[in-house]
Amino acid sequence: MTNHQSPLTLGILIFPGFPMACLTSCIEPLRGANEISGQEAFRWKVVAESADPVASSAGVSFAPDVTLSDLDKVDVLLFVGSPNSQFANPSRANVALQQLLRNKVHLGAISGGVFALARTGLTEENPMSVHWCYEAAFQTEFPDIPIQNTVICRDGAHTSISGASAAFDHMLSLIEDRLGGDVMAEVACWFQHPFIRSEAINQKTPAFATAKSLDLLPKQVVKAIQHFAEHIENPVQVSEVAEVVGMSTRTLERSFKEATGQSPAKYYRKMRMQQARQLVLYTSDPITEIGFMVGYSSPGTFLRHYRESYGVTPIADRRAKNSMRVDSSDAIPST
Repeated sequence: MTNHQSPLTLGILIFPGFPMACLTSCIEPLRGANEISGQEAFRWKVVAESADPVASSAGVSFAPDVTLSDLDKVDVLLFVGSPNSQFANPSRANVALQQLLRNKVHLGAISGGVFALARTGLTEENPMSVHWCYEAAFQTEFPDIPIQNTVICRDGAHTSISGASAAFDHMLSLIEDRLGGDVMAEVACWFQHPFIRSEAINQKTPAFATAKSLDLLPKQVVKAIQHFAEHIENPVQVSEVAEVVGMSTRTLERSFKEATGQSPAKYYRKMRMQQARQLVLYTSDPITEIGFMVGYSSPGTFLRHYRESYGVTPIADRRAKNSMRVDSSDAIPST
């Protein structure tokens, strides 16, 4: 297939602590598409707020091709970062982003980059795809932005991509649009990408303390887990959940044990602790308030359960995460 269009240019805006896999999942399929098609259908630029090298979450640093203020002639700009990513100079960055928007540049984000994009205020109340491990923290900071559980969300003015594998899927979609399905399929096979997902596919989420994902559990157990998830702040009794899913309490407990290796009550506590840990690590909310947010009326009980789950207190966990930051701009605020 011959492509007579100008190359599509992708800008990848990286912040300290960004997931390296997200960067390579954008560049490599586009490089493969150019090689397979024998033409420069795609170009890419690594962008940063300053000209200094940017360290990824793995500690590997990347030198940007261009700074955000000097960026021009891109079609798409994707933010890639951690949940703590933000601009060192927000006002200057906003000026640059507004100029890009006037030039019809499409903005988007991958993984934790959705936080940095949402912090610009440019997303308004458009829905966004947020990686399941960041949902609680994102919802707390941006309660007016609807969260979608799909791997990719293009329902609005921006594209949000849940993670590295989903970024690869999105690049395959761009390749199909510009070069056709044959080239897209060959790129996928080059990298042994197992199958090509549509953007409407739900994210795959783990079942706690098992070797399974939620989609592999019995439907009634999944329904019970979903009901637990809807009642984190205001806990429900296992007997209430059993009634909702149409089972006796004893049958639900037996089914849960067979499917997950643990009781519903123990599983429910792990769900609450997992959400609490997101808030501890990725927000500056007071620890006591976080306990209330995950359904604990007693701070002492919350602290005890957190220590039992993670081997440290919430404060120590937050401090440890803060000490591992790759750059001062990636710090967790202290309470």
